[in-house]
Amino acid sequence: MAHIDDYCFGRIVIGGRVYTSDLILLPHRVVENWWREEGHLLHAADLGPVFEMQPEVLVVGQGTFGRMRVRPEAEQALADASIELVALPTPRACEAYNALSRERTVAAALHLTC
Repeated sequence: MAHIDDYCFGRIVIGGRVYTSDLILLPHRVVENWWREEGHLLHAADLGPVFEMQPEVLVVGQGTFGRMRVRPEAEQALADASIELVALPTPRACEAYNALSRERTVAAALHLTC
């Protein structure tokens, strides 16, 4: 299971490796350079790897200042797939991911900047 070691604006360390672009974190891999249909709006179509994996929980890091919003259709698609959504500013999302991943199957979709 991947662990988030550190996060600061524009930079995250996962399992000792540094990433500087948005990403999707799955239990056994990182989908790097994740980009969304609309930069600060999260659509269901942006979450393909998450739907393929079918975790119990998706933690969304909405950016340091929480500017990325989850569209209602994405919330509904996750609910329809029985994937619990936790959306928080990225610093708190990283903490939530680490805590939840100890007991449940968790993925994270993390916006690293604003």
